Order: sequence, then structure tokens, then C-alpha cells
Amino acid sequence: MLVARLTLLFCLSSALSFAGSWSGVLVDSKCYDSEERNVNPTDTMTAVDRDKNLEIRYCSPKEKTKSFALVQSDGLNFKLDSAGNTKAAELVRTTGKRPHFAVAVTGEMGRNTIHVDSISMAR
Repeated sequence: MLVARLTLLFCLSSALSFAGSWSGVLVDSKCYDSEERNVNPTDTMTAVDRDKNLEIRYCSPKEKTKSFALVQSDGLNFKLDSAGNTKAAELVRTTGKRPHFAVAVTGEMGRNTIHVDSISMAR
């Protein structure tokens, strides 16, 4: 009975997360979340009227940024886990100031957060 429960638990946990790679633009997570919430409550076409490229440029990470997100070309965004935030901060510090950081990330996805194994500038 214990083996059956452990097998079921393993199957369910593997369904919630999966390994993969993602590419997109690195942004300051707090800034980007703020920009995403900054909408006119009476506007019915908020997704159409938004300039994602402007939001990405506005929220480009700085050397002091501590929390990061990855924004894909289709507009989906994913937060990075604490290890990913550390790796992204190091990448930003070593790369220097840029208008945007196109990156490739590998790791596991779980609940809209990427548990980062590696992060590098996209080619």
C-alpha cells in the first residue's frame, strides 16, 4: 500500500512540473508586474491597447534588480526561482547595461515559476 501511494505521489508531482528550455527577454519582475496591473478599469480592450515592447524596455533589469521574470515573444511571462534570480543578477552585472536582455533559460517549470538550471544570453 505504501508503494502504491508513493508511486501516485511521484506521478502527480511530475505532472505539475516539467523540464525544458525557454527563451525571451529578462525583465525586472516587480516593475513588470506593476506595469501589467496599471490598466484603466473602464478600458475593455486592455490587451490590444498595450505596448508590450515599451513595458519590456521600461522594466529592463538594472544592476540592483533582485527579482526577475522571463517574457516570451507571445507575451507569456514566468518568474524565476531564487537560484534563477541569483544567476540572472550575475548575468546582468557581467553583461552591463543594455536596452533589453534576450536570454535562454533551462530548468523545470512549476506553477508559473522556472526553477533555473542555467541562464545565458540568447544567440
